[in-house]
Formats: sequence, structure tokens, C-alpha cells
Amino acid sequence: MPALLALAVVTLVHLGAQAVAPGGVLADVTQVLLMPALAWLLLTTTPTPRSRLVKLALLALGLSWLGDTLPRFAEDGSQLGFGLMLGCFLLAQLAYVAALLPFVERSIWHTRRALVAPYLALLVVLVGVTAGGAGPLLPAVAIYGIAIVTMAVLATGLDRVATIGALVFVVSDSLIALRAFADVELPLHGVWVMLTYVVGQGLLVAAIAHADRAARQRA
Repeated sequence: MPALLALAVVTLVHLGAQAVAPGGVLADVTQVLLMPALAWLLLTTTPTPRSRLVKLALLALGLSWLGDTLPRFAEDGSQLGFGLMLGCFLLAQLAYVAALLPFVERSIWHTRRALVAPYLALLVVLVGVTAGGAGPLLPAVAIYGIAIVTMAVLATGLDRVATIGALVFVVSDSLIALRAFADVELPLHGVWVMLTYVVGQGLLVAAIAHADRAARQRA
């Protein structure tokens, strides 16, 4: 499909640019094209009229796009830029939470609550590791952590693909937090951040599109 091809091309070009010239023009331009390409894919794989689930997923993708875009208008490395990114992605996570909330009774929160413990442990570890460097942003970081872990727990109520996608998305945000607040940086750190970002949201979108089509077939 054209949308899938566009997403694949933009992703590959962006990852290559991140590896060779992170922060360069090509990396910047392709990053702001990722979420529109993913939204296009969601639009082409779900019928009209759009369901509440799909609308909220599109909202989450739009807010993610703002998180990719707005910080570029702030001074490089400024707290304003990071705050804009954090705020937009927090709203994106809340949109995903709203989208996935109807599936809570099928999630591990209801079916296997003991499995929630590793999610909570991950949240505690991440907040603990980043607390020293977060400074005044620590409350915002903690709130964001709660939001994304809630999203990941609710994703287990959709299907296995959504579960994996949500966890991969958590990995992406964890890598950002570790670099920003704990001075932990992997080789090709930006590549891993963006790869897990696109794969995580891509799997969530695939699961949401599948669930939407399945629900319409049952109706």
C-alpha cells in the first residue's frame, strides 16, 4: 500500500540520517514526517465513519507529531523545548489511554493483576534513576511515567501486538529519559530511540486497525 511504503521509506531514511548526521536537516525533516505517514496508514486501513477508537488513535498520533515538531522552534537544549515535547507526548499518552480504556476488563489489570507488578517496578526504577537529573521536571516526569505505564497495561486488553507495541514505546521513552536525566547514552542512541518509537506506535496502530475492523464485522 502507498501509505505503508511511505512509512517504510521515511523511517529508513530517518534512521540512516540519525546514524550518519543526527540533528541534521535530513534527520529533522524526516522525523516530522513519521507520524503523518503512520496516520495515513491508519486512515487507509480503517473504514469510515471512524470509530471512537480510531479517532483517539489519530489524536494520539497528531499530538506525537506536535511533540516531534514544536521543540524545534525553541532554543536547542532549552528546558522549554524539552517541556513542549514532554507535554505533547503526555497528551498523546492520555489519548491512547482513553482509546484503550474500553478494553480494561480484558487487560491484565482485571485478568492477571500480578503481571502489573513488573510494569510498576519499571516505573519506580526509571523515576528513581532519573530523579537526580530531572530537577524541577521530576513531577512532570513522574506523571508522564504513570501515563505511559497505564497505557501499556491497558494495551494488554487489546491483543498481543498492542502489548508488544506499548512495551516498545515504553523502551523508546525510557531511552530518552536516561539520556536526558541520567547521562546514559548507547552507541547510536538516537537510532534506537527512533526505531523503538516508530515500531512501538506502528504496532499499536496495527492492533487498533485490526480491532476496529473486527468490531465492525461483529456488528
